[in-house]
Amino acid sequence: MNAVYAVMIYLIQTLLSLYLIIMLLRFLLQLVRADFYNPISQFVVKLTNPLVIPLRRVIPGVGGLDIASLLLALLLQIAGIVAIFLIRFGAVPAPTLLLLSGVLGVVALLVQMYFFALLAMIILSWVAQGSRHPAIFLLYQITEPVMAPFRKVLPPMGGLDFSPILVFILINVVQIVLQHIAAAVGVLGFVPWLS
Repeated sequence: MNAVYAVMIYLIQTLLSLYLIIMLLRFLLQLVRADFYNPISQFVVKLTNPLVIPLRRVIPGVGGLDIASLLLALLLQIAGIVAIFLIRFGAVPAPTLLLLSGVLGVVALLVQMYFFALLAMIILSWVAQGSRHPAIFLLYQITEPVMAPFRKVLPPMGGLDFSPILVFILINVVQIVLQHIAAAVGVLGFVPWLS
């Protein structure tokens, strides 16, 4: 593969990844019922509305889940895989392979987003404890539904919360399983957050 193709793949992956993260963030914000009036929430909504609003007319939400955002994330993931396959091989993979790799990619990105959100919360608990910054508050709203069950299993001891260790172990297990599934179906190198 020459440099032009490598640059094209890099740009596609980077731009698509950024928008995909924002789309999944919109899904997560609605899933955890985060503060809609938070400036970061408003930014995410404004960036994703042009694609989500038309699709919502066709696909309504189900049980409080924003299915349109999730479907758009899946379609963006599949579009990125198709673009990379076209650049590398000049062909499009089979539809079942596309669907499976799209689902794996979206799940892997969600898991990776939680990993970094939890890591940020841990660091901020040391550095900016008690801060009311909108980003910190939003991170708390996103991570707390995942952390709460683990805190029941491993409550804070001596003022230290060790429950994130359990969450990180679970995240690593999920990432390993996703990597093995992706390797088995042959899409490991085409979804950046599965590598």
